[in-house]
Amino acid sequence: MLSIHAISRSFKGKQALKDVSFDVHDGLMTGFVGANGAGKTTAMRIILGVLAADSGEVRVDGRPITADDRAQFGYMPEERGLYPKMQVHEQLVYLGRLHGMSGADAAMRADLLLEQLGLAERSRDTLESLSLGNQQRAQIAAALVHEPTALVLDEPFSGLDPMAVEVTLEVLRDVARAGAPVLFSSHQLDVVERLCDSLVILAHGEVRAAGTRDEIRAAHTRPEWVLETGDAGFVRGIAGIEVLEFDGGHVRFTADDPEAADRVLREAIERGAVRSFAPSIRPLNEIFQEVVR
Repeated sequence: MLSIHAISRSFKGKQALKDVSFDVHDGLMTGFVGANGAGKTTAMRIILGVLAADSGEVRVDGRPITADDRAQFGYMPEERGLYPKMQVHEQLVYLGRLHGMSGADAAMRADLLLEQLGLAERSRDTLESLSLGNQQRAQIAAALVHEPTALVLDEPFSGLDPMAVEVTLEVLRDVARAGAPVLFSSHQLDVVERLCDSLVILAHGEVRAAGTRDEIRAAHTRPEWVLETGDAGFVRGIAGIEVLEFDGGHVRFTADDPEAADRVLREAIERGAVRSFAPSIRPLNEIFQEVVR
């Protein structure tokens, strides 16, 4: 497990991170979300040792992280950093060998990743000849070529079309299934919500929410229900109910307790056909906007 414990960091007197703590569990995908300038990239660079923290520490399996630990991590920065005039396959092999792999093993691993990421036919092309989306896929392959023990990705889906996002997601899931902790930042909250086992929401250098999707929803949501019926106007007159959204036969509401919700359902059944009645799942985007204010 990768643990960030009470990390703080300032730049020229301006605090970028303040007592930031969260865990990235083995075999799980953790989404790291926040507005521009929230401190995500700074936190990732501290994890990788690119920056030093003013206070706090990064731990691996409960002990302080070492240079040897970091050497086995995979990292993809938001800014592309591969060699533009070098062939894609050639530089993946080169990077694998820098991590101690044999040439043959690095070549096999590069072939596998490029096939999985849909770049096999472009493997002998130079990086600069690829589209921006394909350059992004090559950058992801570079972070994975040495079979990292942990993976830290800064905006890995930037510039990818929807099909490429799906392909990339499956490759990252394979890394997590193999047991590595995976941390990635993204502005695409729909992808984070669909993919992540847990997430961390950062705002102004502080953790505002952390946990599984269900834990975060439970902490920031009153129980809500949605009723679809002939005429839902009666719901407004039921004690213990607050109507959040109403449109004829559609109503979304909160209830002081489950019994109040049951009263709504019983009365709806007595009044006529009920097309649907179910708990409402609050969108992550809505919670995100609330907690980062």
